[in-house]
Amino acid sequence: MTAGPGWRELRVEVQGRPVFVRRGPEVPGETPIVHVHGFAVSGTYLLPTARALAHRGTAYVPDLPGYGRSPDWGHALGISSLSWALLGVLDALGIDRAVLVGNSMGGPVCLEVAHSAPDRVAGVVLASPAGGVHNQPFLRAMAQLARDVPRESPRLAWTVVPDYLRFGPFNAAQLFRELTRFPSLERILRTPVPTLAVLGTRDPLMPPPWRAEEVGRLAPPHLTVAVIEGAAHAMNFSHPGELAHIIAAWLDGREITDDPDSPGTARIVRLDAPG
Repeated sequence: MTAGPGWRELRVEVQGRPVFVRRGPEVPGETPIVHVHGFAVSGTYLLPTARALAHRGTAYVPDLPGYGRSPDWGHALGISSLSWALLGVLDALGIDRAVLVGNSMGGPVCLEVAHSAPDRVAGVVLASPAGGVHNQPFLRAMAQLARDVPRESPRLAWTVVPDYLRFGPFNAAQLFRELTRFPSLERILRTPVPTLAVLGTRDPLMPPPWRAEEVGRLAPPHLTVAVIEGAAHAMNFSHPGELAHIIAAWLDGREITDDPDSPGTARIVRLDAPG
């Protein structure tokens, strides 16, 4: 999948090692938007949403070390190390502050960056942020992943299967175990930056919306939760128009409403504490 007109392919150095990055057309004066891929895959499948948001800020879609077109660092990096590498990518690109958009494991990676360096993060968007109690124990998470496969667009396989094969089953199993243990809910509830979480109603790796409503009384005021009806886990690929519409409204501080021109139906989960 090509990024399209106006996009460039770059290689930057992080700790003396090359990292591959796709960069969209320059948007002067706007906060850059960095799209962070999920578990065992490259950033290629994020391009539909990245292209849809490319007019909002210069878009960057890196392949983190060991993924896609970025060589590994001798072993598969864990979530904390990936967040450290992502900060290194921001440094190498000269990005002082960015909006981070993470899918699946990219959500925990973005959350770790936000907690460790909140001054570098203008906001975090968590599209299907995996990890935590809902994905435990490990066998339950594997079953959830298996149920998700037939719910995704058939075109997704052509994009991600080569990435999975390159990453390898041993690395995949090791990192997936770490992902299931990551305390996503706790990190989200204590996020130090404005945060938008977007869940899909057909995503077996995510808790149902009613569960999000249950924890609403614990949520900080700068946390917004939205739902895309009909979306599975890889919503950045399957529902780019609806996801980009939600993100743009959130960035503008506008009410989040459905985009009638895109598949899926968007709605806000009300997180008000009971009166």
